[in-house]
Amino acid sequence: MERNQTALVLGATGGIGSSIAAALLRRGWRVRGMARNVAAARTTGPARIEWVEGDAMQRADVVRAARGASIIVHAVNPPNYANWDKLVLPMIDNTIAAARKVGARIVLPGTIYNFDPATTPVIGAESPQRPKSRKGAIRVALERRLEQAAPEVPSLILRAGDFFGPGVRASWFAQAMVSPGKPLRRIVNPARGAGHSWAYLPDLAETFARLVEVPERLKPFEVVQFEGLFDDDGTKMIEAIRGVAGRELRVYGFPWWLMRLAAPFGGFPREAAEIAQHWRHPVRLDNCRLVELLGEEPRTPLGVAVRSTLASLNCLGATSQPFAGQTA
Repeated sequence: MERNQTALVLGATGGIGSSIAAALLRRGWRVRGMARNVAAARTTGPARIEWVEGDAMQRADVVRAARGASIIVHAVNPPNYANWDKLVLPMIDNTIAAARKVGARIVLPGTIYNFDPATTPVIGAESPQRPKSRKGAIRVALERRLEQAAPEVPSLILRAGDFFGPGVRASWFAQAMVSPGKPLRRIVNPARGAGHSWAYLPDLAETFARLVEVPERLKPFEVVQFEGLFDDDGTKMIEAIRGVAGRELRVYGFPWWLMRLAAPFGGFPREAAEIAQHWRHPVRLDNCRLVELLGEEPRTPLGVAVRSTLASLNCLGATSQPFAGQTA
């Protein structure tokens, strides 16, 4: 019997949602996206998406958009990442209701903020979730809802580190390490300890697409870790940026002290201060289950991935050339 390859992607205009949608389209899926402003979505989302109007906070909209879908990619976040405590859980409840109605599997990009990095140096499917931030606690509650809905509503969580890659604007790479739209002059390193875990978005999206094509191998509630780049000593990403730039670049520390001082006033400083520990204690994601399911984890050479990312951010001048330290 021919497999149903219709996907609803919630959040298809965002970085992770649009990347998953594009990966599914490349592999022959029919992809539907839901957006409050369909006209705007058509100009920003991947080509060949079938757009329908709707709001992830409206259950009837999500159920209507999910008709005929075998998977629902839940890659939607509150606008401007505000009001998480009011919006995140109602949105996943609506997605669960829609998946139950149409018989679809929910696919969720997971985060590392569910864990205490000081006590969990390696994250696996069974690692205890002890979040230290408000958003982390909400993500734990979100995942618990998916676990409770299984097996009636099957789900797949693919957990990864911080994103980088083309189209990723809201990221530590794009918003802290380099300055979008400006030639590379320096690198700001947010790491306060040895290193960090990174996920190149095209590789992560390809992994999502491959996993949903083997539903018979997945558990009703499947949690898989994407290893990506584990920068254990904190130098690999910096040297890759320098390699693409073709010259030495000075490295400056991120002003965490300023984030702590400004945190009481809310906004970005408060959000940054809450997750500062994830830059002090490097965490590796154990991808053994992923390799068991797929045979390998998709991996673009780091130099290629960083060059693609910097080019999309308009950080490379015409004279940018590799130098001896470039990572392949």
